[in-house]
Amino acid sequence: MSKKPYKFRPTTFAVAAALCLAAGMVQAQQTVGSISGRVQGGEAVTIENSSFGVTRQVRADSTGSFQIGQLPAGTYRVTVTRANGSKETTQVVVSSGVGSVAQFGATQSIIVTGQASRSIDVKSTESSQVLSKAEIDRIPVSRDVTAVTLLAPGATVSDSRMGTSATNTKSSSVPSLGGASPAENTYYINGFNVTNIVNGVAFNTLPFEAIGEHQVKTGGYGAEFGRSLGGVVNITSKRGTNEWKRGISLYTEPVSLRGSSVYSERDPSSGAWTLYDRDGGVDRMGVNLWAGGPLIKDKLFFFGLVQSETLKSEVFGNSQYTNLKNDSPQYLLKFDWNINDNNTLEFTAFSDKTTDKWVDYRVGTKYKFDPATDKLIGPSEKTAGGDNFIAKWTGVINQNLTLSALVGTGTYDRASALTGPDCPIVRDQRKAPTVLLGCSPQSNVDDPDAKDKRTAGRFDVEWSLNPVHTIKAGLDYEMYDVKDGTRRPGEGDYRILLRTPGQKLSNGYVIPGPGNMEVVSFRHFENGGKFKTINSAWYLEDSMQVAKNLLVSVGLRNESFTNKNADGIPFIKVKNTWAPRFGASWDVDNDAKTKVYANVGRYYIPVYANTNVRLSGAELDYTEFYKYGGSLSNDRFQRPVLGEMLGTRVLVSNGKTPNPLSVVDENIKPMYQDEFIVGVQKALKNRWSAGIKYTHRTLKSGMDDMCNDEGPGVWAAANGYTQAQADRIGAAIGHCFLYNPGGDLTANVDIDGSGKLSRVVIPASALNIPVPKRNYDALEFTLEREWDKKWSMKASYVYSRTKGNTEGYVKSDIGQDDAGISQDFDYPGLMEGAYGFLPNDRTHTFKVFGSFAYNDEWRLGANVLAQSGRPKNCFGVYAGTLDSVSPAYGDASFWCNGTLNPRGSFGRLPWTYQLDLQANYAPSSIKGLSFQLDIMNVFNTRTVRGILEAEDSGINSTTSAYGQPIVGSLQGSRKVRLQASYEF
Repeated sequence: MSKKPYKFRPTTFAVAAALCLAAGMVQAQQTVGSISGRVQGGEAVTIENSSFGVTRQVRADSTGSFQIGQLPAGTYRVTVTRANGSKETTQVVVSSGVGSVAQFGATQSIIVTGQASRSIDVKSTESSQVLSKAEIDRIPVSRDVTAVTLLAPGATVSDSRMGTSATNTKSSSVPSLGGASPAENTYYINGFNVTNIVNGVAFNTLPFEAIGEHQVKTGGYGAEFGRSLGGVVNITSKRGTNEWKRGISLYTEPVSLRGSSVYSERDPSSGAWTLYDRDGGVDRMGVNLWAGGPLIKDKLFFFGLVQSETLKSEVFGNSQYTNLKNDSPQYLLKFDWNINDNNTLEFTAFSDKTTDKWVDYRVGTKYKFDPATDKLIGPSEKTAGGDNFIAKWTGVINQNLTLSALVGTGTYDRASALTGPDCPIVRDQRKAPTVLLGCSPQSNVDDPDAKDKRTAGRFDVEWSLNPVHTIKAGLDYEMYDVKDGTRRPGEGDYRILLRTPGQKLSNGYVIPGPGNMEVVSFRHFENGGKFKTINSAWYLEDSMQVAKNLLVSVGLRNESFTNKNADGIPFIKVKNTWAPRFGASWDVDNDAKTKVYANVGRYYIPVYANTNVRLSGAELDYTEFYKYGGSLSNDRFQRPVLGEMLGTRVLVSNGKTPNPLSVVDENIKPMYQDEFIVGVQKALKNRWSAGIKYTHRTLKSGMDDMCNDEGPGVWAAANGYTQAQADRIGAAIGHCFLYNPGGDLTANVDIDGSGKLSRVVIPASALNIPVPKRNYDALEFTLEREWDKKWSMKASYVYSRTKGNTEGYVKSDIGQDDAGISQDFDYPGLMEGAYGFLPNDRTHTFKVFGSFAYNDEWRLGANVLAQSGRPKNCFGVYAGTLDSVSPAYGDASFWCNGTLNPRGSFGRLPWTYQLDLQANYAPSSIKGLSFQLDIMNVFNTRTVRGILEAEDSGINSTTSAYGQPIVGSLQGSRKVRLQASYEF
């Protein structure tokens, strides 16, 4: 066992400068693009894509401007018919969600992609990056949506516990975009929202080879987008054309070529955690088969892809070994029907359903496995993902008016059949690392039939009113049905602890002296039910050409949110949230070479369904403490023998379904933030472009549960209520209320014990809960060189600061993904010292990626990342004076080692450096054949990107787990991917 230390093309843009600004439309839901241009007034313009059988014709208005929207991504021939009968043709490349320019007088291709664009789109104010599948293939990057999203400026890797499961190695953590928490993004596939509504840290996705284009918006998006405070990730699938194409690709990521797995141990002399090699790893291989072409030429097209992948992994813990296999197939089917020149119909069906099957063993030899002696726990399986079906109609009423309608349904299954549901959790934590006992291989047992279903529809209108105004309007409706629940396996969770004299347990019991005491903490938890959530919205936006080289857009979005309890009764109903959006783009020299742009907007996010489960379902949650009896039961359960009970039971929830009015502030508002962006983008010579942008985001209202019973009780007793009434008010609030922290709380309380609820308005001063704060400031520099079949490069540097007292919807500090109901704001003491640099703060981020064609057969690619580390904290038992209940939360406050240490006081984790390389060989003798080698993390650096931050009986104690690297947070080991593809 060895130690493991660890060329913008210059053209005559003056001729086309005004047309770049004239009436270019941002396409609703970003699944199509548009072409605009300028000719002579009244001239006919025809666009044609022979691959898709698309032909459209319009006449330029009196100023000579024209625009053609709702175009699928591809290459188009644009022809203008002059007054004298002559014709002129140019070629334009359209990408999804952006506007492209047709310029006459020279034949060229132009792709416009906003902030990360290859040339200047002078009518866009979005911060956006679009990568086609061909561009993605030229970059050494892991085969998942998150890895591609992280290429965008302002995108950072989040805590490894966000969006992953303990076993599902196909999943990856979701990103943090623009300083927001990883639960605050929205994900679309072909215009359909696929974000998981339970907590926002999961989403449906396509088989990787089925992706046609990947777009990520990190700010400044228009009124047609909502339900996001972070960013929008939009995926467009591949589709069929008039040419039949078929293909196969095989790939493997052999475990034999991976960097070794590692584990961590504390050096008893120095106290430092060190990484060591260990057995285990992941082996992956798969095959993709696809075919696409015309079922009826120019009319009906088909594309289909099936992915079959086998993944095997061996994971070694301190005392547990897991052998996992996943061989779930996934697919995409896409049909496109050109009903006629003015009406199209699309149908998409895909599945990302995947099932992990694994076997757990208790191992006797640390980080090794001996099948002859180690203890079999048993097989388990768990499902993620599901089936999705989407239909979209687009109708071109005339050259000025386009309508579109989309309907879809999608599922996300979370079914499970786990081993040992009757086995309680037994953990010996008297010294680090923790030793797992008994027969339970998991910390929670989910509802075995847990699943979510989304039914959604939207309708959009785009109307060019005149050469000055382009009006967009739309509405959408989404309904979610969620079945969810969880409990501790067996009767609950036993932890054997070692406590020193004077230490206070979470129920207030003080350990007597002399000598240490062995204590058993027992927790019972269960909740669940069926729940419904409804989100709806409408929007209106006007893009106005207020001057020859100045475009201004004014938009308004109105959203409503309804969350129902298990009985179908709304417990949260918010109507008419108003989200204004303003943007401006100035073509400085009227030549489309320099753009100054700005936007300001407000963005809301819905209340996720896990709030339904936790607040409006039946939940029983209590903790008890006992003196350890000194031995374990002589059976497979290995329960600790209990001595005398220490103190009283800590009751959090009593198991009854609450009245919705008794758990939610009737005046609650969803969480929202305001955003301001200003930037400059400049086209340079030889296909280069550069940009600089400043972004400011500030959280204006938070939403979380609050349980402070003490403050309201004292306030009520001093303000006319009897002591009995004051006690009931305090007890009601102590059961936790969902509200907007920092403000007054309007609570409905049974103050007389009669069963009748009375409205009580408790002032913010009595609650002593701070106002949620989160501010994101970023200065972004970009430099880009577009692909010319020889080489390309994109580089960015982002200097950012994310400060506040709350991360947002989740709490990465402790890996808590209970969106909107984290332990933050429960009691005043938990928030003392909470202001500082937040978990997703990365001060410096450098990204460079690109590719180089050495010759017609060989192409090389590289991807480089350098990023500063995450802030470090220490969480301990609360020892302040703001309340007496926070100590019951254990290591949950910013009091550590007996003193207050505000957020970020313990410095930062180290910088992450990573180099990925690629080589692609396409022999000219066999057209369509290629071989590719990708090496991720070439130097196998294993930077620690997350640690356990709980004090755990003393930050300086060698028995404490404080500072131990979280295994999933380690920078991924070197990975080699070999791929062979053949298309014919």
